[in-house]
Amino acid sequence: MNLVTALDYAWIRTSPLFRHMMESGYTVTLIRGRTAREVLRAMEAEPRGSGEGTTGLIEADDVHRAEVDGDYWDESYVAGAFSVPGEHGDWTLVLGFDGGLGIAGACMRTLSKGGRVVAHSTNGGKPIHLFHWFEDGELRTTFEDPSTRDGSTPDELIPLLREVGFPLTLDGEHDENALDVDRKAAVLALAERLTGIRVTESLLQDATYELGLVPEQPAEEWTGMVIDITDAHGERLRREWTHEEVATASDRARVEANAPVVITYNEPSAADRSEHKADE
Repeated sequence: MNLVTALDYAWIRTSPLFRHMMESGYTVTLIRGRTAREVLRAMEAEPRGSGEGTTGLIEADDVHRAEVDGDYWDESYVAGAFSVPGEHGDWTLVLGFDGGLGIAGACMRTLSKGGRVVAHSTNGGKPIHLFHWFEDGELRTTFEDPSTRDGSTPDELIPLLREVGFPLTLDGEHDENALDVDRKAAVLALAERLTGIRVTESLLQDATYELGLVPEQPAEEWTGMVIDITDAHGERLRREWTHEEVATASDRARVEANAPVVITYNEPSAADRSEHKADE
């Protein structure tokens, strides 16, 4: 039985490699039952040979950034993949310094069919840290804050979330009385619980990566918008709008903004004009 907790990943806070990952923005994706080549092909990545360790991966990505003249808006990147043993067979670990973009959702669903995909990411200096668990083509659980989960089975991981150290109640709500935890370390522990793979600095640094240039992904069509805010007092505001509602409101605002401005002038009455002349 795997009893790993956030404490087992305390090393990330003293690791130069993990500091680089957090500052640059990264995604680690673990895929069961697929080879590195299969995964990169599914990602539509252009083969870029191999790289020794994270040094080789970072160098290859730096070369690509130079090729695009450091274009800030270019979201293509070089990903590295290698095979690693885990729970119920071999897995492929994919590491990308991608600003936290991650593998496209449709691709993750495809790769998880008949297996499992677990991913976690950070978008580089900004406080967005995501976790995804796909099983047999379905997004089972995803979250940024573990107390606000989504997916087809958002509550299934509550026992594991609590065991690795997240301060949650039995119902999966934030537990104000529990000790806080290094949430990134807890996410890595959760990923290990689901994959059987202990990610270490040496595992990432010493692997031989199969490299691929991942192209920019087309924007996915959106079906709605959600605002979900919890204030410092625990009061939560959640509002949802469908795509049609947002489009209708946008069209109405556009019409109002483009409407001609009409300035009216009230002509004084005959009585007012007479009084004005009398005053003169």
